Amino acid sequence: MANFSRRDVLRGSVALAAYTLASRPLSAIGLQPAANEELIPWLDAQPKGRGIQWQDLTTWVTANEHLYEVSHYNKPKIDPAKWQLDVTGYVKHPRTFTLEQLKQRRHKSIHATLECGGNGAGIGFMGAIGNIKWTGTPLAPLLRECGLVKRSREVVFYGADEKTEKIRDQDFTQNFARSLALEHALADEVLLAWDMNDRPLEEAHGAPVRLIVPGWFGIAWTKWLTRIDLLDRRFMGKWMAREYVTIRGEELGADKVNWRETSVCNINVKSLAARAVRRPDGSIRISGAAWSDGTALQSVDLRIDDGPWQKVTLAAKPRSARYTWTLWHYDWTNPTPGEHAIVSRASDVDGRVQPPSEDPRIKLKKTFWEANQQWPRKIRL
Repeated sequence: MANFSRRDVLRGSVALAAYTLASRPLSAIGLQPAANEELIPWLDAQPKGRGIQWQDLTTWVTANEHLYEVSHYNKPKIDPAKWQLDVTGYVKHPRTFTLEQLKQRRHKSIHATLECGGNGAGIGFMGAIGNIKWTGTPLAPLLRECGLVKRSREVVFYGADEKTEKIRDQDFTQNFARSLALEHALADEVLLAWDMNDRPLEEAHGAPVRLIVPGWFGIAWTKWLTRIDLLDRRFMGKWMAREYVTIRGEELGADKVNWRETSVCNINVKSLAARAVRRPDGSIRISGAAWSDGTALQSVDLRIDDGPWQKVTLAAKPRSARYTWTLWHYDWTNPTPGEHAIVSRASDVDGRVQPPSEDPRIKLKKTFWEANQQWPRKIRL
């Protein structure tokens, strides 16, 4: 008989829990109608297109073909056999890795929600999110093996996608690039991934290798990764300093507003009503999802029309799924005929609360990124 350590048993238990949650029928929490249940369509239905169709959500893990796609330059075609990753800059031992060398390193899988920084900006762009299983090698050990030096402060990730950009009236060839502070890059959950949902990364999603930064918006998850460069100062490329910068007003009183610019980085606390079904007993089960940057949720509340906020039931998930969405449901007994507004709000243990659209954090936001306002939905019974 094989000998298993306590860690092996725990790891197997977590994997089994994740598999069970990913593969179980979701009718138990209202995300898939069971027999004799009637799906009630939203009056504010999403337009069809690539990305999550919330009313069609049937699994905890998002199928590859349903994950949204965003690219900022071209979509390079890279031969995996010829691909290389260079680690340069403030390291003692600059190195170059092939895909095969990365795959020979210790690797792990993590479930993490990928959300576009602009998701939720409008009814036509509310499905740019997905819950995916990512497999790759942890970044931190690789960086440490290259020999970090005291001057290392910032880690820049370059993709193979490129474009000529005009900067101060001059043309420069630029590769897509984003950066992380060294402390963020060394987090255990940051991966160099080559698989999504147990299949090789697709071209549109950054094959052969992309960066995985759980808890951060997708803009930080550099695709078609080819170079990691360590700097001793802040990186201020287009996608850090000029684009994906949120302009938000901060009320200081006496009609004074401070217009603050911040980088789109960690995910905001957010929730959405996904489905409504009429059950055989006449009740309406409303279900949806809530997520954050990995900070644990405190609660999710639901309001029907102008009624009071009421707690919903949160579905359990494995501890390893810290960076995934949480599914929830609420049973509305004795619903009345007519048109109704349904809205949810999520709160986390740090005290962040998903704001209504009239909140200054949303009302005084002048860019469409980080749109985490409460999203009222309408149904007719």
